[in-house]
Amino acid sequence: MMYYSTNHSSPDVTLHEAIIHGLAPDRGLYMPERIPAIPKPFFRHISEMTLHEIAYVVANTLFGDEMDSEELRNIVADTLSFDIPLRKVDEHRYVLELFHGPTLAFKDVGARFMAHMLAHFHRKDNSDGDVNVLVATSGDTGSAVANGFLGVPGVKVFVLYPHDKVSPMQEAQFTTLGSNITAIEVDGTFDDCQTLVKSAFTDEELNAAMHLTSANSINVARFLPQMFYYYHAYARMIQEGADPDRIVVAVPSGNFGNLCSALIAKRMGLPIKRFIAANNRNDVFLRYLRTGEYTPSASITTIANAMDVGAPSNFARILDLYSNDHAAIKADISGCSYTDDEIRDTMREVYAATGYTLDPHGATACRALGEQLQPGEKGVFLETAHPAKFKETVEEAIGTRVQVPQRLAAFMRGEKSTVRLSKQFPALKKFLLSRI
Repeated sequence: MMYYSTNHSSPDVTLHEAIIHGLAPDRGLYMPERIPAIPKPFFRHISEMTLHEIAYVVANTLFGDEMDSEELRNIVADTLSFDIPLRKVDEHRYVLELFHGPTLAFKDVGARFMAHMLAHFHRKDNSDGDVNVLVATSGDTGSAVANGFLGVPGVKVFVLYPHDKVSPMQEAQFTTLGSNITAIEVDGTFDDCQTLVKSAFTDEELNAAMHLTSANSINVARFLPQMFYYYHAYARMIQEGADPDRIVVAVPSGNFGNLCSALIAKRMGLPIKRFIAANNRNDVFLRYLRTGEYTPSASITTIANAMDVGAPSNFARILDLYSNDHAAIKADISGCSYTDDEIRDTMREVYAATGYTLDPHGATACRALGEQLQPGEKGVFLETAHPAKFKETVEEAIGTRVQVPQRLAAFMRGEKSTVRLSKQFPALKKFLLSRI
């Protein structure tokens, strides 16, 4: 299968090229030329299948043209070496816990899958030079990518993050690793970091000097595997007795790679009734749903920091997937936006009523289901990070201590090592060229 740019001004490329280059030369995002449908018998038996079995079918449907089936099966198994449990919160709401991986965040799946795919193609190329992975993070992406690529031969990783705008635990997970991981503190916002990464990909001198690729959700190997969650959630909900035609999913949304993968899963045949894009105060997508106009804005700092994105990259993919049809997008997706106080209230109320501890991001999606589920529907929301990553915020909201998992505490004992740069691209370019 070939992949095209959402800006439609660059040549189509193979999966191999899309993963290696990350961003198209015209600064567009790569999309598969067609969305293959999974046969209906798969969905009739999906509740009988394991997570690995489901994920392999999905991965093979998307990537089987360019990957040996046994190697792809091994990549899926290595990626999903941890559980993704579905838990009941109340009569109508279930939570899919995506924080059981190495860095206790949902991005472990996409980052690990991409690391394996990139290593596969790097070996296939028999390349002598290093692949230099650039990634911008507002929180969990950096830790997931850094740990997914840690020690991978022939790969250097540069994690760009906004100074003083990620939680201490998130920061520790990618600034204490050393080895082939370099953390770069940028004097700016996440959007500034993302702009720097995109600028690097289109700088001819930099690309001539070093082999660059991205591990943000702009890379197809990062965002597409996230659709595994939704097939798995659907299967487990069927086991719970939910009506197969009345399942709703609420997705905490920042850069919209997660939701975009869900929409492609739906296009492949997954019968989720509809999706809810749950936002914090960064509500650019909600405003688009209401007005039909996309107006990016400066990001606003909130307690759900991984969603502090004012110009979500993957919005371009959603528009492309729906051929810019505003009405069609609204038919599949509703939206909501919550203040910090509303997020805190949700964490407190859910804990008091059910004993379940939410992180600030999952709280937005949990609240969305509470407000938007219709009679007869049951909903799944994604808990995208362990609550201990936001220990002070969560403890203040629920009034009790949050236990820190041992592997998270271990990161906090490491020594921080970073490079501080301005948000101007020449500073990043000079630094990267110095690392050749």
